[in-house]
Amino acid sequence: MAKRERVMRMSVEQPLWRALTAYRVLTMFYAVGLFATAYDSFARPWVAVTYFAVLFVWTLATLPRVSGAVHCTKPFLAVDLTVALTGILLTRVADAGSRIDGGGPTLPSIWTAGAVLAFAIKGGWRWAAFASTLVAAANLVERGAPTRDTVHNVILVWVASIAIGYVVEVARASERTLARALEIEAVTRERERLARDIHDGVLQVLAMVQRRGSTLGGEAAELGRMAGEQEVALRTLVSGGMVPLSRVSEDAALGALVRAVEEPDDDTPVGPVDLRSLLAPYAGARVTFSEPGAPVPLAPAAARELAAAVGAALDNVRKHVGADARAWILVEDEPDEVAVTVRDDGPGIPEGRLAQAEGEGRLGVALSIRGRLRDLGGTAELVSVPGQGTEVELKVPKVSTGEASTR
Repeated sequence: MAKRERVMRMSVEQPLWRALTAYRVLTMFYAVGLFATAYDSFARPWVAVTYFAVLFVWTLATLPRVSGAVHCTKPFLAVDLTVALTGILLTRVADAGSRIDGGGPTLPSIWTAGAVLAFAIKGGWRWAAFASTLVAAANLVERGAPTRDTVHNVILVWVASIAIGYVVEVARASERTLARALEIEAVTRERERLARDIHDGVLQVLAMVQRRGSTLGGEAAELGRMAGEQEVALRTLVSGGMVPLSRVSEDAALGALVRAVEEPDDDTPVGPVDLRSLLAPYAGARVTFSEPGAPVPLAPAAARELAAAVGAALDNVRKHVGADARAWILVEDEPDEVAVTVRDDGPGIPEGRLAQAEGEGRLGVALSIRGRLRDLGGTAELVSVPGQGTEVELKVPKVSTGEASTR
């Protein structure tokens, strides 16, 4: 299968930037409106007009800057805060002293909070505390004395900006944790898939070489011994999960995660396939195959994985029961799922044997059967009674959302 990489954006921070963009525009018009309604009360209105002209151009020109963390750089934040602080200090020059002493708004009014919030979203609560402290100092200088309204507004901006900065830091930490968890899950799934393929192919061949070499003797026996050593080493590697985790990319810290997505080759069926056609080759003199009279459609990936799980179950029958063992495959097409049962006439599996085999690195049932069905969103139930054979029931939903079905 061919592979490509796709970047999946998972940022919960981006809506805050969009909200900040709208806030800056709305509060800019609000500040201009406040000035327009009190134009006649200003001592030097031309100072206010000049400032609002600069504020209008600056707000609209810098909208792309507050569209995301990448464009909102430290120099921009410094200039943006300077515009706000300048407006606060120019209020005493432009406005009448009586209006200032009476608690009149500063020139930028609540637009100033947007500059502080930009610090909070970009750098967290520490940056927010720094910016809000400068705004508080400018307000106290503009008022000349710490009045009740001034202190109230200063504390409100200070607490709100720090709280938002803290929330942003928590959100970023959560995104990094989620990205790491998704990467670990993806690597684990891939490791299990590779382990199944290794078990179904390489380990079976090595085990066969070991048995045949021991039977033939001579140089073949030495080859068989080496094959046995490699089988043990490979089983240890597979069961131990020694697959290195790739480092989470820098994009993941910004709310992005790069994951490999498999795309089917040109000859891969794009529509449902008949499960019966994949299971029919397993039928033989000692394997009875019972199927419905109508096609059993499944997604191509799900059908292949289910057929491979059936093959793994039959391999276990031949390996542990013997070449003369009889087996039966029964396919049932239910309304919402497909059930395949594999039954043999062997002596059954002793209690605790499966857990022991898994501990020894023999993962035929754990990975080749149960692992495949879990990835398909299905189940694999194994029932074994000593002296009465073993029955493996595999169930797959027709609309599967599992890992393997979407690969």
